[in-house]
This record gives sequence, C-alpha cells and structure tokens, in this order.
Amino acid sequence: MTDLRELYEEVILDHNRNPRNYPKIPLGHNCEAHGFNPLCGDEFRIYLTVEDGIIQDAGFEGAGCAISTASASLMTEALKGMEVGRAEALFAEVHRLLTEEEQAGEPSEMLGKLTVLTGVKEYPMRVKCATLAWHTMHAALHQREKTICTE
Repeated sequence: MTDLRELYEEVILDHNRNPRNYPKIPLGHNCEAHGFNPLCGDEFRIYLTVEDGIIQDAGFEGAGCAISTASASLMTEALKGMEVGRAEALFAEVHRLLTEEEQAGEPSEMLGKLTVLTGVKEYPMRVKCATLAWHTMHAALHQREKTICTE
C-alpha cells in the first residue's frame, strides 16, 4: 500500500468519524443549498456565512457515506476565511482533480490537504459522493434554491 493511499484512508476515516463543522448551522448564515444523490442516498445541506466577499463560516448537516461526509468536512474546513472567488477556483480544482482521467502535472498547490481526495478516483462509482458537497457549496454561493443532484 502506498503512502498516499494510506494517508487517503486515514484522512477519510478521521473526517467521517469526526466530521468538522457538523452538524452546524452557522448563526447568521446567508447562503445555503440542499444536495442529494438519489443513487446512494447521500444528502446534505451546506450553510455559509459570507460577508464582504469572504466566507466567514461554513457548516453542514445531513447524512451520507464515509466519502461524502469526509469530503464535506474537509471542504468546510478549507472554506473558512476564503474569498468567494478563491472558493470558486477551489471548487473547479477539486472537480478537476476528481473527474479528469489524466492530471497534467502535479495537483495545484491550492488544494493543500484536499489532495487526499485523489484516492477517490480509484473508486469511480464514489466520485459523485465526493463531489456532492462541493456542487452544493457552489449552488449556495449562487443562491440556487433547487436541490442539487449528482445524477
């Protein structure tokens, strides 16, 4: 087993067992969205407090598999204190990391510890689990009221 694979498993298990910012509805949140994956039943609501173009706080509630819960936990940790434009760029980088078959060079430095999500690509059926929270966050930033579905 490679070191990256072991790290991936360790981080996913830790964030699943002890999700950060869960269950949490930040006081004064002004962005939220609902996401649902009907294939596996993962369902989350993402809450963001955005002030002056900065994500001041983030939280989530709902239920999902280990990968979706860990991804939502990692995401909410990464977003706090981030400019909205940078959060949008991070969404694009995570999506690219998880969905592109070939990576051109090393993953972006912007990803930081989110790079561990690379391990999800070994389980193609689970990519939608890992991206659900990210698509839901993107919808929250754009004030979309319609439920986000990964199918």
